[in-house]
Amino acid sequence: MALSLRPYTNNIRTELNKALCIQSFPCQNVERHNKPEVESRDNPELLLPPVTIARSEKERCLIEPSINSVRVSLRIGQMDMLEEELVKMYLRFLMQRAEMLEVLRRVPVEGYDVSFLITDQHLLAYGRPRLVDFVVAFIEEMDVEISSMKLAVNSRGRAVATEFLRSLAF
Repeated sequence: MALSLRPYTNNIRTELNKALCIQSFPCQNVERHNKPEVESRDNPELLLPPVTIARSEKERCLIEPSINSVRVSLRIGQMDMLEEELVKMYLRFLMQRAEMLEVLRRVPVEGYDVSFLITDQHLLAYGRPRLVDFVVAFIEEMDVEISSMKLAVNSRGRAVATEFLRSLAF
């Protein structure tokens, strides 16, 4: 894990622990309906100020808390075109399986690569520590996976180029 990743994930862990103080709050417009206020944005009094945590210019996390839900949006750092393509393919794979990850949104927030929506029901089912650990582990695993895929693609490209040049040498 990169040295700069540890403070970044520690800050995210701290802010998520603060933001996940949510409770069940019924919709004020429809009886017996409980929709995430961070998504509907009907009442600005129920929304808390969003927090942005940045690791670099291209990698950041947006935490948007409300009274009954928290939306966590991640922008994955993409330093070159290869990383951009790898991140896009990896996230497309995850989005197709979004129903397996209950907190993953199929469509991320504009300007971000992936978003999670955590409601009070998720908090009751999984607990705060497990949800925070899940988000932080997701960030750490994404970093490791993208790095290893990039190394594999580069080494495979080097091997193919070497083989091609050997065939030209006769």
